[in-house]
Amino acid sequence: MRNIVFFGNSLTAGYGLPPQQAFPALIQQKIDSAGMAWQCINAGVSGETTAGGLQRLSAVLSKRRPDVFVLELGANDGLRGIPVRETTQNLQRIIDEVHRKYPEAQVVLVGMEFPFDLGPFGNHQFARYAQEFKALFRQVADKNRLPFVPFLLQGVLGRPELNLPDRAHPNAAGYRIVAENVWQVLEPVLRQAPANEERAGT
Repeated sequence: MRNIVFFGNSLTAGYGLPPQQAFPALIQQKIDSAGMAWQCINAGVSGETTAGGLQRLSAVLSKRRPDVFVLELGANDGLRGIPVRETTQNLQRIIDEVHRKYPEAQVVLVGMEFPFDLGPFGNHQFARYAQEFKALFRQVADKNRLPFVPFLLQGVLGRPELNLPDRAHPNAAGYRIVAENVWQVLEPVLRQAPANEERAGT
């Protein structure tokens, strides 16, 4: 059985919902329905920044060998106004560490946009930050030639009926759309992966 490690923040963890309604569990349902031999591991932690993810990465990688590593971090950097350069560097360091420890692992990067009417900036500064923030994910994906989910919350963000009352986290219906956004990119990766091999330590 090969492993998919979903490494992210509350959007991966499924904040406010039972674990089976978070998108990694919904991806597992799609995998099982397709008769594919993959195990989804939800390594999401609510509130995590890219810096926090970098700090706990080693512990996660030591527990389960990722054959596919889905990297979903950055939203909390944006909410806190962390410089785009710092977020970019942290994402790159996470990718580099995954490849250093598991050279054959396929990293999939998940993009985030920042159109919220929130943030620590004035309107002009915020608009510029939001533009740079959105672009950083595509830049990191292109630099590393990674499969890329352009925007995790496509079709969900800004729709009250698809979100919890906080308007920032998907509800069960929203997560079904989120899972489909990820699946469109992830399914080809899984189908193109080498034939299953028994992995020691998995």
